[in-house]
Formats: sequence, C-alpha cells, structure tokens
Amino acid sequence: MITAAQMRAARALLGIDQKTLAERAGVSVPTIQRMEASSGNVRGVVDSLTKVVEALSRSGIELIGEGAPSIGSGRGVRLREPAASGGARTGEQP
Repeated sequence: MITAAQMRAARALLGIDQKTLAERAGVSVPTIQRMEASSGNVRGVVDSLTKVVEALSRSGIELIGEGAPSIGSGRGVRLREPAASGGARTGEQP
C-alpha cells in the first residue's frame, strides 16, 4: 500500500513533521514513528494506515505504486531502480 520511504518523502514534499501528519490523520505520533521505521511496506493496523494514506491524499499527495503510471498533474518525484550497469542515469552527470 505505502512504503516507509514514501511516507517520509510525502511528509518532506508537504513540509510537515510527524506531529502534523499524526494530527491530520487522527493517529498518535508514536504510530507515525513506528510506520516510518518499518522496512519496506508500512506495517500497522489497517485502520491507522488507511487514515494516514487518506490524510496524505487530502493534502495533495499522490502515491504511485511500483510500475504504475502517475495519473495526476503537478510536480513530484519518483524513485527509479538504479541501472544494472552502475553507470549514470539518463540526464545525470557522471
């Protein structure tokens, strides 16, 4: 559904801290901390996770799943898998 890295990146894009996200989602700060400390996909109570995803969506965040196209508009970032050759990615300086 959402990875810990996506959650931290979403907060960074919004310029909010964990406390603000917790308030917007109606969950506790320790819940946000545990979610963001997960490795890979966020683990937690489904209800709490749903509240966080909905709060991010209301705030303008579009979560993009692996291999899914972005359907929204506006600025954003997307993490790509590194090239297998170890060389520079398209548009990057070596």
